Amino acid sequence: MKLLDGKVAIITGASRGIGKSIAETFIAHGATVAFTYLSSDEKAKALEAELTANGGIARGFKSNASDFEAAQKLADEVMEAFGQIDILVNNAGITRDNLLMRMTEDQWDEVMNTNLKSAFNLTKAVLRPMLKARKGSIINMSSVVGVSGNAGQANYAASKAGMIGFTKSVAQELGSRNIRCNAIAPGFIETEMTAALDEAVVQGWRESIPMKRGGTPEDVANVTAFLASDMSAYVTGQTINVCGGMLC
Repeated sequence: MKLLDGKVAIITGASRGIGKSIAETFIAHGATVAFTYLSSDEKAKALEAELTANGGIARGFKSNASDFEAAQKLADEVMEAFGQIDILVNNAGITRDNLLMRMTEDQWDEVMNTNLKSAFNLTKAVLRPMLKARKGSIINMSSVVGVSGNAGQANYAASKAGMIGFTKSVAQELGSRNIRCNAIAPGFIETEMTAALDEAVVQGWRESIPMKRGGTPEDVANVTAFLASDMSAYVTGQTINVCGGMLC
């Protein structure tokens, strides 16, 4: 039996990078995956085809997680399509980096809405079916920056730190209903975005990490699968740093 057999998961922001790897890993472990995307229908159809190529069940939903009503509508549509929601991965996130003295209100608001408000929206949207089933696993994608802070990322760090506080509060509220809530704080993860950076800079970051390498999206996806599965049945309110020792 696979880790996530019989479970239905919503994954936000799954079109690339960490989100896509989580979707692929969940499918490999037997989950039914409902993933969200914002813009390209063509890319979403391609991902849907990729995830279902070997018999997996996946469906893309065009939905803006930072919109409260859209999040409610998404949960309703997933329930209608699959009859249950067992797992929520709040992965959607953006950066709008700038020094605080130059940061605009729009840069602050956009990051907070996409990274933090979206987690509130989706978590609230899935509560009714999870409470009815008396089970569920909610996983919030934070960041080591939310733990340590980072110059030039006050908006991003605040959103990711807020995710950790939100996680702990939800875990305390819902633990008695067998609904768990945990956070993951990735460190330097090598994705398409980091591939565009200067190799010397990237190598310098690798050398500063105790494990002497950047993480992969699969490193994060594997921990997400553990938290989504019944193997972590007594784990809630925790933040797991997937960072190669950056925060030792």
